[in-house]
Amino acid sequence: MTGVTSVVGRGAGAGPLLLGVRHHGPGSARAVRAALEEARPRVVLIEGPPEADALIPLAADEEMRPPVALLAHAVDEPGRSAFWPLAEFSPEWVAIRWAQDHGVPARFIDLPATHTLAWGSREGEAGVADERPLDTGTAGDSPPVPDPGPDSGPGPDSADVRIDPLGVLAEAAGYDDPERWWEDVVEHRGAGKGDALAPFTVLEEAMGALRETYGSGGHDRDLVREAYMRLQVRTAQREFEDGVAVVCGAWHVPALRRKTTVAADKALLKGLAKVKTDMTWVPWTHRRLSRFSGYGAGIESPGWYGHLFSAPDRPVERWMTKVAGLLRAEDRIVSSAHVIEAVRLAETLAAMRGRPLPGLSETTDAVRAVMCDGSDVPLALVQDRLVVGDVLGEVPSAAPAVPLQRDLARLQRRLRLKPEALERELELDLRKENDAARSRLLHRLRLLGIAWGEPAASRGSTGTFRETWRLRWEPELSVRVAEAGVWGTTVRTAATAKAEADAVAAQRLDDVTALAERCLLAELPDALPTVMRILADRAALDADIGHLAQALPALVRSLRYGDVRGTDTGALAEVAAGLAERVFVGLPPACAALDADAAEEMRGHVDAVHGAVGLLGDAPATGQGHLRGRWRSVLRVLGARDTVPGVIRGRAVRLLLDDGELAQEEAARLMGLVLSPGTPPADAAAWIEGFVGGGSGGGMLLVHDERLLRLVDAWLTGVPAEAFTDVLPLLRRTFSAYEPGVRRTLGELVRRGPGPAGGATAAGSGIPGFAAELDPVRADAVLPVVRLLLGLDEVDQGSGDNNLVGVTG
Repeated sequence: MTGVTSVVGRGAGAGPLLLGVRHHGPGSARAVRAALEEARPRVVLIEGPPEADALIPLAADEEMRPPVALLAHAVDEPGRSAFWPLAEFSPEWVAIRWAQDHGVPARFIDLPATHTLAWGSREGEAGVADERPLDTGTAGDSPPVPDPGPDSGPGPDSADVRIDPLGVLAEAAGYDDPERWWEDVVEHRGAGKGDALAPFTVLEEAMGALRETYGSGGHDRDLVREAYMRLQVRTAQREFEDGVAVVCGAWHVPALRRKTTVAADKALLKGLAKVKTDMTWVPWTHRRLSRFSGYGAGIESPGWYGHLFSAPDRPVERWMTKVAGLLRAEDRIVSSAHVIEAVRLAETLAAMRGRPLPGLSETTDAVRAVMCDGSDVPLALVQDRLVVGDVLGEVPSAAPAVPLQRDLARLQRRLRLKPEALERELELDLRKENDAARSRLLHRLRLLGIAWGEPAASRGSTGTFRETWRLRWEPELSVRVAEAGVWGTTVRTAATAKAEADAVAAQRLDDVTALAERCLLAELPDALPTVMRILADRAALDADIGHLAQALPALVRSLRYGDVRGTDTGALAEVAAGLAERVFVGLPPACAALDADAAEEMRGHVDAVHGAVGLLGDAPATGQGHLRGRWRSVLRVLGARDTVPGVIRGRAVRLLLDDGELAQEEAARLMGLVLSPGTPPADAAAWIEGFVGGGSGGGMLLVHDERLLRLVDAWLTGVPAEAFTDVLPLLRRTFSAYEPGVRRTLGELVRRGPGPAGGATAAGSGIPGFAAELDPVRADAVLPVVRLLLGLDEVDQGSGDNNLVGVTG
């Protein structure tokens, strides 16, 4: 793009100033700013939905922080929506800010959102609307607009496939990477005096040649959009004559320059479908600008492009300094010498590759070699945090919003729970009022389908007064908030209405019980009567034991929240107790004659019911003290009935043993009967899996009870060769679930061989390097050194020497 005569001194009748850009391109943004400074237009027209004209003044608000996006959604169907994202380095944003700074009106001239959303509904499209790198035929956000096919567009070129203009131009210039070509000719190009308009002239010529060769890309909608934009440009010219500047995707410039009649353009717009729409500003993120997010107009490196746009000088040196700061914050050793050497290496690589300045590929290679010691692990952190970035924009409170959005913003401020693009963990102590309110808000939002936070396992405590959340705000959540606005004007009322509707629509009993649990967590007392009524009706009619067993644990978990959250769970306890009684009656016959898969599933139900009964038996409700005794009777029936699969019988025996309801001698006797030669090997292996498998601590049971280990070992060595292959996968699955230390100890015990009959395993007994009994003399010799290391007392030098001699001797 060098050596081109500038287009300056535009005279009367020269037409509008068309500035073709690449969306989210910092080079285009700098060029637009320079061109506007030189041309000084009287109005700036920008590619975007004209319904947003009223929102343009908010761009100058002190609270506005890009990246942001214009959000349009259908009033009657908020889920039908579209975004127009703008970053600080987007040419459109630069044009808006220039117009505001110079008192020049700015207007959007693209096809109105009322038609865009209706068109998207017709073709099954939703998402980011028409924001593409150069507004080519590249698809927008998922799902993409279907290709119209060879007969849908005018002229012979309509059958051409979608093209990537950058790819074609880069290939013509001898580049194999379009991004690298764009950096060399645009991002690394400095605009000199009298050269402000030259890039746009050259880019217009290039796009004109491409459109002559490839046509319009096969998009009916592009033709319609361009017709509408031409009409808007004509309107502006009548008002401002030649003082009109247009900032649009470079792909559209030849179409806007082409002479057409008003009647022809209006004919393309005739009969377009419409939907009633609302529009506002919403926060956006650098991550959603990247191609990795699935956004079709995305760029690979929004963080890098933002740096190129904002760096006043020496961008490579400043970038390497940012990288060093990030790596130091992650406890990696990076000095100023690393920064200097990385800059030198990046410049050397750029010179070797024939590039005017180091680009992202050179800086990345230099960072990997100098600061990351050739490893891609820390480099992935640089890619995630800096090259892409987690910048989250902000919009002013004056921006239009649905009442639910305003209530959510109020709660976020009151609870000091700021939305952030970077994922973080939040630990809550429900005994504190503010943390309990935060928990309620997050649970209510989950009920509404607004997945701002997801529950995570607590590391510090397993108590019910602790909660851990993983928070991350995504721009799409603004759409979810708009969708949820149909349920109410506040978070509480909307969550209540949504819970009641979900309860009525639920098809399965476990869905209703899960909903009851979530209502208790969200503290929605107004929704509980409806949910509990439907729960009682469904529980009375459902005869499937599997469904009842799945529903019981969620109900019992809900009972725990009464103490911490102050919720009355009396009605819930009565339903849970009735459900448990039905499970007790129906479980033994339901466990008969099951195949292997069904038996494994039923074993999971038995475990879940066992844990639920343990909690339910402690509940203060009247008439529940006998539940544990009833459940133990059920387990005895399951453990003794031959028609029950071995995996369930083994698990029933194990649960009784763990509860102290079965003596170890009796458990060993039952195992001996099962592992006798008369039992089929496959059934015996299934019993073993139920007894010592499934992550139930069975490995430690075998370690500490040598009688059971001898029974298993003797049975396994006696399995016939023809049956061993059949039981091996089951046994491997059982023992592979043990901790590595447990497996190693069991191996040592088996290698050592059987000890004294009936004896318990002695720790370390028979293992090489350990004696059968403790050696008091050697143990006493170590004590002074241990006390010295622990700082328990002072040991004199002579005594210490003697003890050390005793240890080493």
